[in-house]
Amino acid sequence: MTSATKKKNVFKEVLNSEMTEPTAEQKIVKILSGKGNYLHEAELPDKTKFLISMPSKFRRNVWIKNGDFVIVDPIKEGNKVKGEISKVLTKDYIKYLRTANCWPEEFDEVKNEVSNRPPIEDSYSSSSSSDSE
Repeated sequence: MTSATKKKNVFKEVLNSEMTEPTAEQKIVKILSGKGNYLHEAELPDKTKFLISMPSKFRRNVWIKNGDFVIVDPIKEGNKVKGEISKVLTKDYIKYLRTANCWPEEFDEVKNEVSNRPPIEDSYSSSSSSDSE
């Protein structure tokens, strides 16, 4: 399989995958930061932080940034790395999980706090307009 075909198949899987509810073992987590070597620091709704790994099929094909949400399969034998990403959650997937009552309420509170912040004023545009007078 060529790399282009692999990328195409991975994109299809991420974007068009069946929207299923996480199993009892799987957890919905928020990505906090990338730690290198395809490891990411993740946070559970109860604020517990741990490392998760990105499986090889996602590497170089799917980009995850801080603040994104993923579904994680636990790794039982892991000491430092406690889970592996099984699904990357899109906006539509998150909407589906909310309607199915599977979405953690703690993650909604974080989103509301961010959206309730006052807008940041652009100091550059206000200083440049006063300089031109």
